[in-house]
Amino acid sequence: MSLEKNKEIVGRWFTEFWGNPFNPAIIDELAAPDIRFEYSLHEPMRGRDEVRAFATRFRTAFPDLNFWGTADLIAEGDYVVGQWEGGGTHTGAVVFDDLPIGSVPAASGKTMRFTGTSVLKVVDGLIVEEVGLDDGVAVLQQLGIIPTA
Repeated sequence: MSLEKNKEIVGRWFTEFWGNPFNPAIIDELAAPDIRFEYSLHEPMRGRDEVRAFATRFRTAFPDLNFWGTADLIAEGDYVVGQWEGGGTHTGAVVFDDLPIGSVPAASGKTMRFTGTSVLKVVDGLIVEEVGLDDGVAVLQQLGIIPTA
């Protein structure tokens, strides 16, 4: 696939998977069946079902969750890199415990806003991996799990 086509696929993923409103159908459309999905604040995931379960939990806890790009996408070979920021407010009636340490009680009202960078690999029109590094310390501080400096 061309670099522009790969950037178009990742752009749609960022808009429909990470944006608001969330389009859960995008997982079956653009993610490879065995997608590798890893971010520093969450356990590594493999496959559409695990990614779908993660997205459902995350959006149930943070119904207004939204992320957006902060720079043009960069593509080389099969890889596309994007910078982003976003967040949401924990108003969901569930405990949010999908973190490496601690949890947030149901409907805590705490807001998180943070930045990160994601590297996605696109093969034959499907995202086969998404690996990201986010500002996890800021998230844990904003959610009251670790103290601020």
